[in-house]
Amino acid sequence: MNETDKSVQPVYKSIKHWAEDEKPREKMIMKGQSTLSDAELIAILLGSGTPKRSAIDLARELLSIAKNDLNILSRCSLKDFQQIKGIGIAKAVTLAAALEIGRRRQMSEVKKKDKIVTSQTAASLLIPMLRDKPHEVFCVFYLNNASFLIHHEMISSGGVTATVVDIKMILKNAIQLLASTIIVAHNHPSGNKKPSQSDIELTKKIKQGVLAIDLKLVDHIIVADDSYFSFADEGML
Repeated sequence: MNETDKSVQPVYKSIKHWAEDEKPREKMIMKGQSTLSDAELIAILLGSGTPKRSAIDLARELLSIAKNDLNILSRCSLKDFQQIKGIGIAKAVTLAAALEIGRRRQMSEVKKKDKIVTSQTAASLLIPMLRDKPHEVFCVFYLNNASFLIHHEMISSGGVTATVVDIKMILKNAIQLLASTIIVAHNHPSGNKKPSQSDIELTKKIKQGVLAIDLKLVDHIIVADDSYFSFADEGML
């Protein structure tokens, strides 16, 4: 076989041998974080690669697994991250922490809004909280008489298709917080936002329960990926 017929294998070069303006950290310093690709930002979090693969190679594989969607990536567990050779528990924890900061930033921005008086406002806070959960989680917003958010908490979590809700706990917390109204919500990991019969029955029970203590159920919102279903908007309260 002629030498020219042999395939040429690319020579691996670690990031430290790249040009200065191509290295993710240096690029961020010189040009700003907005100029970096998702892979470059993730590579900075990873810090290093392996003897044969750069941090950017690992980042690209992560994104490939998540279909290049950061929302999907944020749903990955520590074990999911560690499936990639070169990502151990330390790197996995760093990634998970960064993604959680992103979620909390979204939540803090919504909390600065004056009031929660529409399903859109409530959903804009609930979606980043609930969409990435692999199992059903039930959340309650406690509001004062001016519709300002006093407190929110996760009441319960369960399996992929259901969760158990203690209505007495919701009522107890509402009394302690001196709440005037509440909004309840849960997620559907399946991505189907249509309420089940058990969702409808639970909503009726919560509505009856809060009326007994002169409290009002404003809405029950179901989060499914980046969309939602509002019982109030659909006239089901």
